[in-house]
Amino acid sequence: MTIEFLLGRVATADGSPPAPSPELDMARRTLDAMADGGIHDQLGGGFHRYATDSRWLVPHFEQMLYDNAQLARAYLQAWRTTGETRYRDVATGTLDFMADRLLRPDGTFAASLDADTEGVEGATFTWSAAEIRAVLGEDEAGLLGAAYGVTEAGNWEGRTILSRVRSDAEVADRFGLSVDAVAGRLAAFRATLLVARDHRPQPARDDKALASWNGLAIGAFADAAALVDGPEANRYRAIAERAAGTLLEGLLRSDRRLRRSWKDGRAIADGVLEDHAHLADGLLALYGATFDERWFVAARGLADAILERFADPAGGFFDTADDAETLITRPKDIQDNAIPSGGAMAATVLLRMAALTGEGRYRAAAEGAIRGAAEFAPQHPTFFAQWLIALDLATRPIVEVAIVGPSDDPATGALLEVVRRAHQARRVVAAGPGDGAAFDGAPSAIPLLADRTTIDGRPTAYVCRGFVCRLPVADPAALAAQLTEEVA
Repeated sequence: MTIEFLLGRVATADGSPPAPSPELDMARRTLDAMADGGIHDQLGGGFHRYATDSRWLVPHFEQMLYDNAQLARAYLQAWRTTGETRYRDVATGTLDFMADRLLRPDGTFAASLDADTEGVEGATFTWSAAEIRAVLGEDEAGLLGAAYGVTEAGNWEGRTILSRVRSDAEVADRFGLSVDAVAGRLAAFRATLLVARDHRPQPARDDKALASWNGLAIGAFADAAALVDGPEANRYRAIAERAAGTLLEGLLRSDRRLRRSWKDGRAIADGVLEDHAHLADGLLALYGATFDERWFVAARGLADAILERFADPAGGFFDTADDAETLITRPKDIQDNAIPSGGAMAATVLLRMAALTGEGRYRAAAEGAIRGAAEFAPQHPTFFAQWLIALDLATRPIVEVAIVGPSDDPATGALLEVVRRAHQARRVVAAGPGDGAAFDGAPSAIPLLADRTTIDGRPTAYVCRGFVCRLPVADPAALAAQLTEEVA
């Protein structure tokens, strides 16, 4: 959350690299240190739960869905903001870890993998120098060891946690190779070691699917589907859509009440605020990746449930619904933790919903919640980072973009590409064929698309703020200029 806030402050409207700044330096230093460290699984992708030292080397080896979902989105945002492919690679590696290790047969995501294997923490993930030589051979092990800090003594309890200690260029210089040759050989070595590691005993998996954590995962895969190219985009989209469909079918009752947990085909426990808010956020991201309005409709239903069942008349939101078990004090924890607080994510979702619908009730509820956290966020920003994201969204202009045109028309795609290549934190996008229709031919459920028509039959973009729009444009360059003017 902190990283996303920092990147949101420096991102440019047109997707060009941001100017140097302390915010960008802080975000990149942390992203780079985590990516290089032992907290990042250098072979299998994904991240362990947290580091136990100041170098990000020694992790608590548990792997959580919510950590990996949020980190994948943060690295995707860093890639979009800086253009550095390294961040994209870390993000897609994290998504692939989630798809390989946490995806359940029904398409939803399991909660976590244990830290220990057969009672020994980190047993699956650590190596001795002899084990690496046995898999790769002497010379190959020397090259990999120079890059990943492998020594005979190890770096943790006599074994080695793989971490990136030298760049490809530094390794190339040491061994007299080209940088490309080093990169290719290291990639092959990592794949070989992963195959060997997969034959070891593996950590146990907590197989329950939680609505809130799955909402974060859906958002990550949806963001990737909108940003990457080629077959991978379709794969990420399919994963997000299947997870969303299964969750809505299994956890959302006919009375619009959301259940919290799904396992063995059975839903249990009433959903709390974070379940509604995080799932709504993921569904809005999925709408933005697919422009399939069923995801927007579901997200809006969850947003309405938040207002109806969780709102505090004095401002903000309770953690439990109005018909939950009666307690001495109805809980209302506003502090962000390992995941965004329900209230902070609800405020974020409601602000975006207001921009898509033009309905002031969403924005009023979000602003009331933000006021309740505003005095604490500046004093303890890392404990209120999602609130800072919501505050930034509430106090700076939200640009509303409506794009109308056939979904298979390259000109429509060119307009969407202009919108997607830049930071999305203060922008909402809706798309349809025009004349108030959705792409499936039904009347659109999104007010931002009402009365939007193409210009001379050409796909057209409308850039608006508060539903007051600039002149519509059909040229991608003209759209880019309007977006820059609006944000500036």
